[in-house]
Parts: sequence; structure tokens; C-alpha cells
Amino acid sequence: MRGLLAEGATAVAVVVAPEANSSSDGAASPAAAGPMWWVSECHGVWYSLAVMLPSLAFVGFLAWQARRSFRRLNYGRSHVVVVAYYALLWAVAILNLLWCFLQAWQCMPDRAFSWNVLSLFTKSGMLFLEVSLIAFLLQGNYASGFESLARTFVISGAVVAADVLLKTIYVFGFGVALFIDDDQGTGGKWGLWILHKVVLTGVYGLIVFMHHSRWRDRLPAKPAYYNYVCAMLLLNGISLFGCFLVASGVGFGLWLYNLTTVCYHSLYLPLLYATFLADFFQEEDMLLENVYYSEMKDAGFFDADWD
Repeated sequence: MRGLLAEGATAVAVVVAPEANSSSDGAASPAAAGPMWWVSECHGVWYSLAVMLPSLAFVGFLAWQARRSFRRLNYGRSHVVVVAYYALLWAVAILNLLWCFLQAWQCMPDRAFSWNVLSLFTKSGMLFLEVSLIAFLLQGNYASGFESLARTFVISGAVVAADVLLKTIYVFGFGVALFIDDDQGTGGKWGLWILHKVVLTGVYGLIVFMHHSRWRDRLPAKPAYYNYVCAMLLLNGISLFGCFLVASGVGFGLWLYNLTTVCYHSLYLPLLYATFLADFFQEEDMLLENVYYSEMKDAGFFDADWD
């Protein structure tokens, strides 16, 4: 009997040992690597913080200003284009925040589909804003009213729909890792990104050329718009150069491309707000103050000052 018990104990030990080893191996999984695994899992801590902190700060700023902004937009004199852009800005800012905080999904094979869908929606939303602003700038002083809004949205919708269709075919049809930054991929992946950057760089370059030509009067005269175009031209030009380097097999190109990706996702939305919406809300503040003053004056609040 003792011999049988000893043999049974030995067998149990043999069975339990592999399970213990497998559980210890599972401890190396991302979820067990610590509470900050989702920050450093894919690109490293500095890359993750560089995209997360600015996007979080911007969403926090929008939330802090939300009550005042809604009051200004509901005042009645708000331009319909500004209202639409502000609503789109909120939606895209939330998507971009999720994209920045879920960077670790790039390195998790079981989350590849979710990451591709999130990236497709986020980048398409940001591209929609970008193309809408390009259409707005090209319309110049004629950009006003519902007709302008409809024309701008039709142009932007057509461009973004074609872009989404092409990227969907690449990602879900051909299995191209289009949204995996560290994957150098194939020539098809970088060929699509080169085409994307060539078009944007060319359009921004055209606007800069028009600004220094006899067609300058057709563009809005506000200097902040020109600074915005120059910044986007520089960003897309550097990104295009990085794509060319990666396609040519130069490793430095991937680092350069990732740098422009960080700048785009962390700084583009604040740049858009500062360029196109900040002054509008400041003007609305002055209008509201004048209205409140007029209403209080009509109600007799300042009669004592004259006595």
C-alpha cells in the first residue's frame, strides 16, 4: 500500500510540475507584466507618453471649455460651419484619444482586427477634418452659409470615402499591415502611404504657391491660416521623405515616419483648434458680453451710475 501511495504522489508531482512551469511562463504575458504594460508593450514608454499626454490634455481642455463653448454656439450667431467642425472635432478627439491609449494592440495578434478598425476610423476622421479645411481654404472668401457647408462636406466625404475603401481593401482584403508602425511591410504598404503623402503635400504646396502668386486674393487673408498650411506642408513633406526611405530599405526612414505619426496624432487637433476655432470663440465672448451689457442697461441696472 505504501508503495502505491508513493507512486501516486510521484505521478501527481510530475503532472503538477509542467502546469506550474506553464503558469510561470504565462506570467510573462502582457497582462501580468505590470499595470503599465499597455504603455511600454509596443513602442516603449516615451513613444506612448508622447502620443497619450497631449491627446489627453486636449480632450481635457475641450471638456473644460465645453459649457462655455456650447453656450456660445447656441447664442444664435454661430456660423453653421463652425458648429459642424466643433462637433466633428469632439468626435475625432475621442477616437484619437482611444487610438493613443491602445497602442499596445499593435503588438497583440488577437487584437489585430480591433486595432485595424480603430485606426481606420481614427485616421479617416482626422483626414475628413483635414480635407474639409483644405476645401474651406480653397473656397476663400466665398466660404459661407449652408451652400458652402454642403459643398465642403460633399468634397470631403467623397475623398475620405475613396480613401477608406482603398485602405479597407489593403488591410482586410490583402492582409497588408497598413496600421502597424513597426512593420516595414511590403512595397504595397509604403506605395499607398507614399501616394497618400504625395497628394497632401502637393495640395498644401499648391496653397502656398497661390499665397505667393497673383491668386493670393482668392485665399483667406488671415495669417494664421497660412501658418497652418506651412506647418502641414512641412509635416507631410517629412513623412513623405520617411516613406521613401523605408520603401528604399533605409531603416532611418521608419524612425522618421514614426516621428511624424507622433506629431500628427498629438499636435494636429490642437493646431486645428487654435487656428480655426479659438478666435471664433473669443469673438463670441465679446458679443455675449455686449448683449449682456445691453440687456442689463435696458433693465435699468446702470441708472444709478448716471444719478
